Formats: sequence, structure tokens, C-alpha cells
Amino acid sequence: MDKNKVISNDKNYIANTYARFNVVIKDGKGSILTDADGKQYIDCATGIGVNLFGINDEEWKNTVISQINRVQHVCNLYYAEPQTELAKLLCEMSGAKKVFFGNSGAEANECAIKTARKYSSDKYGGERYEIITLKDSFHGRTIATLSATGQDEFHKHFAPFVEGFRYAEPTMEGIFSCYTEKTCAVMIEAIQGESGVNVLDFNFLKQLEKFCKERDILLIADEVQCGNGRTGYLYAYEAAGIHPDIVTTAKALGGGLPIGACLLFDKCAQTLDAGDHGSTFGGNPVACAGAISIMKRLTKDLLLEVKGKGDYFRMNISRIRNVKSVSGMGLMIGIETDRPAREIAEKCLEKGLIVLTAHKKVRLLPPLNITKDEIDEALKILNEVIG
Repeated sequence: MDKNKVISNDKNYIANTYARFNVVIKDGKGSILTDADGKQYIDCATGIGVNLFGINDEEWKNTVISQINRVQHVCNLYYAEPQTELAKLLCEMSGAKKVFFGNSGAEANECAIKTARKYSSDKYGGERYEIITLKDSFHGRTIATLSATGQDEFHKHFAPFVEGFRYAEPTMEGIFSCYTEKTCAVMIEAIQGESGVNVLDFNFLKQLEKFCKERDILLIADEVQCGNGRTGYLYAYEAAGIHPDIVTTAKALGGGLPIGACLLFDKCAQTLDAGDHGSTFGGNPVACAGAISIMKRLTKDLLLEVKGKGDYFRMNISRIRNVKSVSGMGLMIGIETDRPAREIAEKCLEKGLIVLTAHKKVRLLPPLNITKDEIDEALKILNEVIG
């Protein structure tokens, strides 16, 4: 593999939408990635939280290959066993009643938005359509999910945006200030990943759940990044003891293949009818087969292990000189320092550690099966770079 040729072709033929680091990934195994020059890195990014059990995971890979050898795609005019098996598994594990499959977190959130508005329209009429989202939230890059995102920096260049979204501070005072007779749903991330791994206050989430139930307002939990065992819970909202009406998930669900899912609980399980929504590739049998492999491995023992690894990571990071704060749960970690996050990420790359950034913070999303030795090596590099 010619590194310079890859980079040249990227600059010549791919839209300039990514501020890439100067690394060409060639292959890897588990938590270790290898670049085109043969240099190895500990992966604490997992493709932004996608490769839940690392690179080249045998169980996931063999499941996917087995499905490819049967049929690679079945359109949604027919039934496909992997899709129905995954839907059953998701419902049994989460308590949901129905599932809609898309290809990404943004699509899962689009489905949640449409479902909430149709639920309210069916029951109360078309004027009850507003959705409250939280400041510093991130829900996707389509026009509707950008509109739902509570960050001003995303509300540029692409106007007009979709109407009907109001942005609240993550407090009950903030919710009350945005609530009107037009409110049909509130959409939250239990941990706001993109804006800095901000863990929402559990008391606020419990009060918000009560507020929504009393007014027949749907509570939507966006678990695209913080779901699928990442925090030591199947879904991060479980840590607060709340029960949303709609849950969206993607990223790690597919283990490396594109898939998104919108989980519909009791209230809105029957809201969508034939023709209300659809997706050509949604529920693709190969992606579903990979997702089945992922979900079956999210056992109670593994989730306890994730919590322990996360505690170990955060405790040791907090001891590093120049670290101002550490946030997150499980293996979703944010690190605030007195230096630009991008600068720290670049220095970590030089020393063989791949990390992410989230606004002013360094963000870690390592594989759930990262070893203690690999964690210790990652901590060593973080100490050298930050401290």
C-alpha cells in the first residue's frame, strides 16, 4: 500500500468534509491498528464507537461471512430471517415492542422524529408537533437531525432548517421554558458524546420522565453513541432508571457495518403503518447478522467488566498532571486539559495511540474487550502527552 498515493487520491477525489489525521490504516487485530508504514497503534477510537469488539473480531467476521455466502440483500417487500431475529433480540433485551431498521444513527433519529409527530398528530391533531431537544446535543447531519441538534455551530450554511425544534438547557427550568401546547416529544442523550462526553444529571432525567408521562409527551433517548454496552449498561439511560418511549441506536450495533434501529415501546408501537416510513437498505441481512453477533455478547458479566475498565481508566487519568476533569461512564470517557484537544490527539498518534476529540475534550471510545495491558499502555502515552 502506497501511503502517499492513498492521500493524494483522497485529496483529488473525495469531498473535503473531513479534517483527517495523516495516517492511512491498513489492517489490525483487536485493539491494535497498523498503518501503511507498519506502525502500530492502540485504538481508543473504534471508528467513533463502531468497532465494539475491535478490528478483525473472529466471531463477528465469521457470522458476517456466513450470511454473505447465503444472500447479501433482501428488499423490505419480503421477509429475511436475520432481520426478524435481530428485531426479536432487541425487543427482548430492551423491552421494546417494535423495531424499525435504517442504516445510521441519523436515520434512526429521523424515524424517531417522524414517529413522535405522527403519534401526536393521530391523537391530538397536526398542530402538536414541536420537539424539545437539549443544548449541546447532537442528533445527526440530515437537515431534520441537524435541526434537532442543539448547537448553533451546526445551524449555518444550510438554511432553511426544519421548523418545530426548541432547545432547552438540561434542567427542568430549561424544559419548562421551552414547553408549549405544541410540544409532542423531548429528545435527549443520556451522555452527550459529540459535545464533550457530558453526562446528564440523573435527577433531571427522572423528573423529565415524570413531566413527559403526565402530559403524554413522548420521551426519546438517542443512544447512537452511548448505547450497546459502551457505558457498562445496555443503554446509558438505564443508569438513571428511566424508561423512554422511543430509543435510537446505531454505531456499535453493527460492529463495523452500517445499521441503525429505532426501538418503539408500548405507547407508539403501532404508530407507523405501511407506507409511513421505509428504507431500501434498512435491515440488510448482512448488517443484521453482524448486529446479532454483537448483541448476543452484551452479557451482564461483560457489562460489569466494562464498568470496571472504565473506573480504572478514569481513576488513572484523573491523576495525570494537567488534567482538569474526567467525565463519562464505562468506556466512554472525556478528558479536559489546558491544551487544545486536537494537539493532544496528534501527539498521541505520534506515540502510537488513537484518540478522538469532542469540542475541547479528548474522547476515548476503546473496544469493550481492550486488555489491561493495552489500557496501561494507553495511560502511559496519555501521561507522556498530557502530563
